[in-house]
Amino acid sequence: MTKSMRKVLIALTLTGILASCGVNHSKSTSEANRSNISKMDNKETKGRLQPTELAIGAFNALFRDYSEEGLKVVFAENIIQHNPFVPTGRDAVLGLLPMLKEAGTTYQNHRLFQDGEYAIMNNTLNNADAFGAKQIVSFNVYRTADGKIVEHWGVPVPIVENPVEGVTQFGGATEVQDLDKTDENKAAVKRLFKTIINGTQEEVGETVQTMFKPDYINHSPTVGNGVPALFEAFGKEQWVYKKNHKVLGQGNFVLSISEGTAKGNPVAFYDLVRFENGKVVEHWDIIFPIPAEGTANDNGMFGFK
Repeated sequence: MTKSMRKVLIALTLTGILASCGVNHSKSTSEANRSNISKMDNKETKGRLQPTELAIGAFNALFRDYSEEGLKVVFAENIIQHNPFVPTGRDAVLGLLPMLKEAGTTYQNHRLFQDGEYAIMNNTLNNADAFGAKQIVSFNVYRTADGKIVEHWGVPVPIVENPVEGVTQFGGATEVQDLDKTDENKAAVKRLFKTIINGTQEEVGETVQTMFKPDYINHSPTVGNGVPALFEAFGKEQWVYKKNHKVLGQGNFVLSISEGTAKGNPVAFYDLVRFENGKVVEHWDIIFPIPAEGTANDNGMFGFK
């Protein structure tokens, strides 16, 4: 890895923390997200915050208020980082505050939900030239314990200007619905990736055809909408899923985090799907290269409980 490549990767990975730290009160943010933001803004919390509330607290502290004290409220001192170029510990996050303030970046949260001790977020960072790209999209996962964020996973990538069929990497539905379907939808995603990893080509095809709406919306920037385009992309990009590390969901949204290869290179697959009437109707993804050297921690990109 060249020095310049490492510099860019460091910058991009740092935005994974930033993606856990800023929120823009826009029309595309769901009513549930705005409610959580209001809770953090307008009350002194009694007792422990929910995972999504801690995530919003991190947004406010790091991106709106540039507040060391606010950051210390939500982040554990020994927070474990799974971003390969970010050191473990709260001090590394504190060190971002001057950069954030000087950069004048803006942030928009698109999706926010929780699963037990985890908060899951899908967001964009704008005016982010200092971090390697003008605009960045990311997934972030936080594990919480004892009222603090104790562990973070994040995968940021530049936003593609001209995605296939004009479908952006971050657009689409945002509202968490069908809370009574959480277990059912998570179980379906687990079966899907078990089949993708261990099943035959025929079994994979049958599972996808059964589970996905034929013309589902695909927010992957290089893949068209619909099941045929997905099958074509698997062959073209040589995606191989080797291990499914975690499935997290709430209601109609389920995020799967897997390990595998793309064109023979090690990657982390983040796949978010939205269900409607028992079918996958929308999909977002980030495929993030796993570095072999030059990492700032030894935690790896997975390590879920």
